[in-house]
Amino acid sequence: MKHLQSLLVALTLWTAVAAHAADTVVYQGKQGPGRGKHIVFLSGDEEYRSEEGLPMLAQILSQRHGFKCTVLFPINPNDGTIDPNNQTNVVGLSALDSADMVVMLWRFREFPEKEMAHFANYLKSGKPIFGLRTSTHAFAMQRYKTSPYVTFDWQSKSWEGGFGRQVLGDTWISHHGNHGVESTRAVFNPQFKDHPVLRGVTDIWGPTDVYGVVHLPADADVLAQGAVLQGMKPTDASVEGPKNHPMMPLIWTRLYKGEAGKNNRIFCTTMGAATDLESEGLRRLIVNACYYSTGLEKKIRPDLDVRYVGEYHPTPFGFGKFKKGVKPSDHELK
Repeated sequence: MKHLQSLLVALTLWTAVAAHAADTVVYQGKQGPGRGKHIVFLSGDEEYRSEEGLPMLAQILSQRHGFKCTVLFPINPNDGTIDPNNQTNVVGLSALDSADMVVMLWRFREFPEKEMAHFANYLKSGKPIFGLRTSTHAFAMQRYKTSPYVTFDWQSKSWEGGFGRQVLGDTWISHHGNHGVESTRAVFNPQFKDHPVLRGVTDIWGPTDVYGVVHLPADADVLAQGAVLQGMKPTDASVEGPKNHPMMPLIWTRLYKGEAGKNNRIFCTTMGAATDLESEGLRRLIVNACYYSTGLEKKIRPDLDVRYVGEYHPTPFGFGKFKKGVKPSDHELK
């Protein structure tokens, strides 16, 4: 009887682990400089297809550069499918407890206190964060008003601008370019032309528009500004007039000096939609930043391999356009 009870307990634990694993994707690192480093990718936005773009980046960093990469998704608890509209249920945040770096694209997320604690503790650890696109407004704490993390809200008054402004550098302001009509090209700041993260990055273009960014702190180094283009093709000319005079910050880095006395290396770009990531330059920037942020700066070469692992055909951005019925396991390498 005791043997049977032990077997049932073991089976229950195995089932729980298997169920949890089914909600995330872990790409074990192959050979490469990143071997032994763990990057956690946080997907969860309604519009920009982070649930497609971040697995692609994780595959590159794991299979071509050796990093262990864990990708977390917003999950529909009823059927286990990826549901970007579920703002409260990104599964597996405990993976942050062993992370060496975070790459995130969240929009208006809010989690119960126990789950938020994993993210808050990661922030307190002083480890690096790369925030993409809507991560400037990652949190909207409307359901958990008594949470100790309510100040992370993008409209926070007590911690002005919340996580976005205080940590990344700014919160949501506006669409500076005409959304869905005027695309973006990076204009690199010559002052930082030798920054390791820009090594080998010669061009970045994407179909998303330039965001308004007006509150960057003085300690932010703007690596590139965003030129608003007249149309949705990379060959389109820049818009004439005040939209590009001055241009808005597009890519920047800073140190976030937290209460624990540790400094988080922050990289941020207001690009990052799954379709933006078709830009080789943007992928290279992110890969370089992962090397730089995990202590591998000397390993950054201008020809680091940023090719896709398998095929990549991202869904265009837009609300309600995500592929329904997809499960995390569908992103596993075959």
